[in-house]
Amino acid sequence: MMRTRPLKVALLGCGVVGSEVARIMTTHADDLAARIGAPVELAGIAVRRPDRVRDGVPAELVTTDATALVKRGDIDVVIEVIGGIEPARALITTAFEHGASVVSANKALVAADGAALHAAAEANGADLYYEAAVAGAIPLVRPLRESLAGDKVNRVLGIVNGTTNFILDKMDSTGAGYSEALDEATALGYAEADPTADVEGFDAAAKAAILAGIAFHTRVTIDDVYREGLTEVSAADMASAKRMGCTVKLLAICERAADGASVTARVHPAMIPLTHPLASVREAYNAVFIEADAAGQLMFYGPGAGGSPTASAVLGDLVAVCRNKLAGSTGPGESAYTALPVSPMGEVVTRYHISLDVADKPGVLAQVATVFAEHGVSIDTVRQQGKDGEADLVVVTHRATDAALTSTVGALRELDTVRGVASIMRVEGE
Repeated sequence: MMRTRPLKVALLGCGVVGSEVARIMTTHADDLAARIGAPVELAGIAVRRPDRVRDGVPAELVTTDATALVKRGDIDVVIEVIGGIEPARALITTAFEHGASVVSANKALVAADGAALHAAAEANGADLYYEAAVAGAIPLVRPLRESLAGDKVNRVLGIVNGTTNFILDKMDSTGAGYSEALDEATALGYAEADPTADVEGFDAAAKAAILAGIAFHTRVTIDDVYREGLTEVSAADMASAKRMGCTVKLLAICERAADGASVTARVHPAMIPLTHPLASVREAYNAVFIEADAAGQLMFYGPGAGGSPTASAVLGDLVAVCRNKLAGSTGPGESAYTALPVSPMGEVVTRYHISLDVADKPGVLAQVATVFAEHGVSIDTVRQQGKDGEADLVVVTHRATDAALTSTVGALRELDTVRGVASIMRVEGE
């Protein structure tokens, strides 16, 4: 039997995502009520610019006083889609203190301060859900937190930023340089006017921190995630990848060490074989590959951003939180019982693709090979092409630590026959 008294919802933010959340809550009110077991009522919408026209948003619900809204005491659930650290953190904490559960799409805040937010939720008997913080409509948080709770996850490998995937896809398919591909992404609305968060890997690093924490039951913050952006990826790198039967993707990689004693989390461009499922992820789509002991290999694919996809994830969390409210319970909170350390990037083991500018004369290859051997880095393949006294020398290694590779490259730079290191890129997805 359905409860007649509605559950009241406060919405913080009414931009691209927030306005779509408000629209769906209004147009699908009957369906949401049937799924939850009670009506849900949008009780207030906090915005910064109240005079802005928002189609389908009742003007009487709009307020600029977000703090007063979350302090009302009759609010059951607060949906936070304003982003950033403050005032979002203060508003969420205040919501908990006044009896509300929270649904958030705020990856930056969860990645930076998730432990404190979970603690505040638990202390006040509230829920904190954030499916929309990771990959838009793609369900990742709930499968990791609930569906795979009885399994041991060993690796999470994925494309979690649509803007960077669009740029790299265009570079791969058209031969364009980074700047040209970025301009196209901006013109089509995939890239912001300031694309730094995307192209420098900050967005993906926040998502990697969240995924690693849930997958490995340990606390991982964005400061623990090694990060490289894609601004240094060149058309030459893309061409070299093609010659190897690979493509280049900006990957978020979270791994449990083979001995189970530590974890790693990193974001960087990497070459992956065309045979790998992630290689076929095109345009602005996202995909995440999960490897677990019992479940084996799982892949989640779909649109990772945008108003409608993100709103879908927000509304899914809203339904779950409202059901918990009706049942007088809460869902899963933070699981950090393993308390595993996060290993530094220097200890990460992977393959490498190194492109060197060298003198085109006898003995150069032997010198380079000796440096690799002296630093304990085994060479897999070598390709050399010379012209006018100069040569391009491409070395692909077997698996080595990042620290060993870094010391090797430092020694290579000291050779008189090495004019420069054109690029270094990791090779993943063997």
